[in-house]
Amino acid sequence: MSTHASRARLAVLPLACAAACASFASLAQTTLPTVVVSATRSEQPITDVVADVSIVDRDAIERSGVSSVAEVLARVPGVTINQNGGPAASTSLYLRGGETRFTAVFIDGVRVDSQATGGASWNAIPLSQVERIEVLRGPAAAVYGSDAMAGVVQIFTRAGEQGFFPSVRVGLGSHGTREALVSLRGGEGAFDYALGLGTERSDGFNARPQGNPDDDGYRNESFSGRLGWKLAPGQRLELTWLDNRQKADYDGFVPGVDDQSRSHLRTLGLNWDGRWSDAWRTRVSVSRGTDRYETTPSPYLSETRVDTLLLRNEWKAGPGLLTLDVERRKDNLENDSTVPAVSDRHLDGVALGYGLRSGAHTLQVNARRDDDSEFGAETTGSLAYGYALSPQWQLTASTGTAFRVPTLFQRFSLYGTPDLKAETSRSAEAGLRWQDGTRHAGLVLYRSRVKDLINYVAGPGNCLNGVGDWAGCYGNTGRAQYHGATLSGGLRVGMVNLGGSLDLMRPKNSDTGMLLARRAETQATLTADTVLAGWTLGSELQHVGKRYNDAANTQLLPAYTLLNLSASTTIARDWQLLARVNNLTDKAYESVLGYATAGRTFYLGLTWSPR
Repeated sequence: MSTHASRARLAVLPLACAAACASFASLAQTTLPTVVVSATRSEQPITDVVADVSIVDRDAIERSGVSSVAEVLARVPGVTINQNGGPAASTSLYLRGGETRFTAVFIDGVRVDSQATGGASWNAIPLSQVERIEVLRGPAAAVYGSDAMAGVVQIFTRAGEQGFFPSVRVGLGSHGTREALVSLRGGEGAFDYALGLGTERSDGFNARPQGNPDDDGYRNESFSGRLGWKLAPGQRLELTWLDNRQKADYDGFVPGVDDQSRSHLRTLGLNWDGRWSDAWRTRVSVSRGTDRYETTPSPYLSETRVDTLLLRNEWKAGPGLLTLDVERRKDNLENDSTVPAVSDRHLDGVALGYGLRSGAHTLQVNARRDDDSEFGAETTGSLAYGYALSPQWQLTASTGTAFRVPTLFQRFSLYGTPDLKAETSRSAEAGLRWQDGTRHAGLVLYRSRVKDLINYVAGPGNCLNGVGDWAGCYGNTGRAQYHGATLSGGLRVGMVNLGGSLDLMRPKNSDTGMLLARRAETQATLTADTVLAGWTLGSELQHVGKRYNDAANTQLLPAYTLLNLSASTTIARDWQLLARVNNLTDKAYESVLGYATAGRTFYLGLTWSPR
């Protein structure tokens, strides 16, 4: 990018801020919850968080009218989504331009990952069961260990509460889409519960117009459950469970073949929380995340299990909070393409953290030591500081290191290289925040450098047993640099709430100077909503700049802008109606070369939720 182009992009910042800005914006700028957990693994008031965090609540999810978690996150600052077709297709998420595998993903605190592809299987996470999403931008390996190089996404299902609260939602949409969700939440005395059962089916659309001329439909069946029991004052036991089974059509390499994939994502967690005093708290978590993927008639099977045991202690010392984590994680991969077919490894980690909020000063320090059964020890750290210039203004700065160990597939598949090294990064960011009531604005500048980046190398290489040498193999051959600015926020003008974000990014290959594949330099979202005659009316403008489909920057993916509209109202006591039009102008675009997108779509939903 030339100096002139850089100055031109930076000159846009003041203009965008005049429309809408804030450093912790959420989708459609809904009211922020009082606490977040993603930044440090501890519950924190949003005002005490120095990190760059966005929150998407259930109201915003329902107003979005979309079918997948990835499509919701596409509206969040710093997030780029690429899909090989519809909601059930293979999906990649780039946070601040970082690789998909550089974002650690948790569902109700349970780690989910694929040791085959690297990163979470976003298409297999059922949006119908999601209550809230937290997105932490920036390195967090000093808290979470391996994988959290670009950030962390925490997904939460609904929790129980005292009373009885049933709800039913049904919806119809374009491409023969229909969905239904039944939810029961409640509690009495020492017990509380939340149960959700959902189904979604769609005839889909033709994902590859130049390939198989057929529609690629899908079917999801999902269940979530949270059961809580107050054992004694200050002592709580909770069981969490999420299960989603997905069957989807996809276009393979042979025309005329009815290729189908089956995905099964399951999380199971058991948590005990003990509050010994106002100053001391202990948490023990045992969990398993399972990601299974198989295809027919072309035979392929891959299953990843992530088992985690976490012991966490928190001590309050005056205005500060001291934390100690002891964690053991075991990754297991069963894959048709690896030698041996079943492989595993374990990581043991110890982490220390200290957070302080005193007067105008906010401080967060974290350090962690991980010992991998294959790669040995790795130490990471982070330091974040915030200074309140006034009740409305705050300056922030942070720095941190992170790493990701290679996936078991990258090491032991036919294209694997056993002696791969861990990918590592160093990052820094600075921010300025302003908030005055419901009006808020902010700017975050960041830079991250990654070395020993794992790429697929064509041609002969040092592959496992030499089997993959003819086609290439994985190698630590790359370096990358991600730097940019995020501007986001909201304000009220008359009866209209405005919100939005602008991302200016430069994710590039440090060796070639080329942009990394499928990542735009410019992204923006602008939202507006108001209440008129009993209706809540909303509009959303999404812009994604040009990208390149390949590392050589020869295959251009043009920029596109989408306009989405929504309207909701209460039609009777306990009954809500939602109507949504996405891509109103029927813009034709691609996020992956050769794969179509849905075009203009309609959604109509009806919810019964008595209070």
